[in-house]
Amino acid sequence: MSIVSKASTATKRLVLGRPFRSDKLGHTLLPKRIALPVFASDAMSSVAYAPQEIFLVLSVAGLSAYTYTPWIGLAVALVMAVVVASYRQNVHAYPSGGGDYEVATTNLGPTAGLTVGSALLVDYVLTVAVSIASAAENIGSAVPIVQEHKVWFCVVAVILLTAINLRGLRESGAAFAIPTYAFIFGMVVMLMWGFLRLFVFGDNIEAETSGYDIKAEQTDLVGLAFVFLVARAFSSGCAALTGVEAISNGVPAFQKPKSRNAATTLLLLGTISIAMLMGIILLANEIGVKYVTDPAKDLIGAPEGYEQKSLVAQLAHAVFGGFSPGFYFVTVVTALILVLAANTAFNGFPVLGSVLAQDRYLPRQLHTRGDRLAFSNGILFLAVAAIAFIVAFGAEVTALIQLYIVGVFVSFTLSQIGMVRHWTRHLKSEHDPRARSRMVRSRVINTIGLVMTGSVLIIVLVTKFLAGAWIAIIAMVAIFGLMKLIHRHYASVQAELDNSDYEAVLPSRTHSIVLVSTLHLPTRRALAFARATRPDTLEAVTVNVDDRDTRKLVVQWDDSDITVPLKVIASPYREVTRPVIEYVRRLRRESPRDVVTVFIPEYVVGHWWEQILHNQSALRLKGRLLFEPGVMVTSVPWQLSSSERRKRDRAYFAPGDTRRGVGSVPTNSTPPENTGS
Repeated sequence: MSIVSKASTATKRLVLGRPFRSDKLGHTLLPKRIALPVFASDAMSSVAYAPQEIFLVLSVAGLSAYTYTPWIGLAVALVMAVVVASYRQNVHAYPSGGGDYEVATTNLGPTAGLTVGSALLVDYVLTVAVSIASAAENIGSAVPIVQEHKVWFCVVAVILLTAINLRGLRESGAAFAIPTYAFIFGMVVMLMWGFLRLFVFGDNIEAETSGYDIKAEQTDLVGLAFVFLVARAFSSGCAALTGVEAISNGVPAFQKPKSRNAATTLLLLGTISIAMLMGIILLANEIGVKYVTDPAKDLIGAPEGYEQKSLVAQLAHAVFGGFSPGFYFVTVVTALILVLAANTAFNGFPVLGSVLAQDRYLPRQLHTRGDRLAFSNGILFLAVAAIAFIVAFGAEVTALIQLYIVGVFVSFTLSQIGMVRHWTRHLKSEHDPRARSRMVRSRVINTIGLVMTGSVLIIVLVTKFLAGAWIAIIAMVAIFGLMKLIHRHYASVQAELDNSDYEAVLPSRTHSIVLVSTLHLPTRRALAFARATRPDTLEAVTVNVDDRDTRKLVVQWDDSDITVPLKVIASPYREVTRPVIEYVRRLRRESPRDVVTVFIPEYVVGHWWEQILHNQSALRLKGRLLFEPGVMVTSVPWQLSSSERRKRDRAYFAPGDTRRGVGSVPTNSTPPENTGS
């Protein structure tokens, strides 16, 4: 084995760990305490930027518009509660892991299922991009160098997150549990201490931006215009709902009973997220937090060169006052949870990709598990796509979030339609009163979910389309069309290969050709193997690219003991591949029912750089000959001395082999112990 091969294997084992056997898949299943940080970190972390986006959108109308933030937050919390209740029905009805895609496909048809699939794939990519960009913004509030190099920070963070996820679901979940629970602890302590100081101790807490005023970009917003602004703030706040659907896609990763554990995790997710969302919005209002697009222009009274902290950082700075460890703890765990929030997508995207690949809508490679029983190809694809979005949008949360949540609400809405039809269909055949009562209750919940998510989808499309949502919609349409084409290809290939009318017709004769460049040991071995196949016709062929070398070969051939005729093919332009292809085609034209077998001697080398120096003509020839009908290509290996170590490493002789003449111990090698008779 070459040094480079050893190094690559060692690096792979260092990054991924030792490979898992397929029968160890059950050991990677997650208990609820690990599943919560794995699948719910996205929705919980959204509270770090969803309230911030509500304040940012309302700042357009000036400080007076901030009075609507609690009501917008309450509306978002209500939608989240309904969606969580609805998805608890989903995980019980469809525990296989297809999630919204399976629900839509089963109840609404393949087109609806593909629509959901394409929407979720785009949304998962944007989840990674938005979460990592928001993490960079929060860390930049405490570490200015991160703010100056946000894009590079985000790219490195995605790469590290990819490496962790490639190690496997359970291992990555254990790594993410501590930061997730630390974030929950930090947020709960900050909110409780802040409200205690305000309403119990009577302290006067003010955010660092409380003394500034906001320069309103539009002061004359009335009627429909103001309603549109509030609706846009609401749609931005609905980013807090992203990640809820990931649990329905990840049900197979839960320990048994899978559905019950997934439903419990959903309930915990909804309770924690709603509490933190409303707590942040109310506390920010009480201490006078301001958040604007451009603090240099929009904050009246701010000093020159003022760097605006994130909303959570402003809260922590005000609540903990002079206790800087509290501020840094909240800032760090918020940044960590935002980085790890992308883990929800790293678990949801590969599972969904695997389901789509199994249904032949995506390449089959996405259905295959890697060394650590994770869907490695899906993880890598997600990482590359997320990095592309981060670089394209400069890691700006406000720019990326305009593309966000369109896909997730498309899947929410279609999923709820599918669930309503699911319960309606089952009610027709169910006669047990208790079961019917449960189904009616579930259908009511999903109907309310449909009304809520459908309304939010309309608001999101109206308020965000021109702001950037059109990019996400185009991406969804493109992925939808691509998956249709992939499915059509797989279907046509299967139809072609499964043709039952095929009648095997044996070739009338076999014509074997051994390609020759020099009369050496590899050529003799190829000739011997070709003879062993007992062809009807056997000939050696060489291409004349150099007259002197060709004449020398012909003389050596005639003087040797080889009885196989040597044919010389002219090549005026010193090509090798084209003359051989044309000669083979001519043989096929002359005898269409014959099979032509081409034997190509090849070197087996022990170092990567030797591969560059050898076998290039053979590779080109094989690549062309494989497309020729009625032509078989056979590689005849010849192991060079550099590969001898591989053979010695693999050599093993059973007791008594030497006595029986089965094999002999290789030269310059030590026989294994206890192999004698």
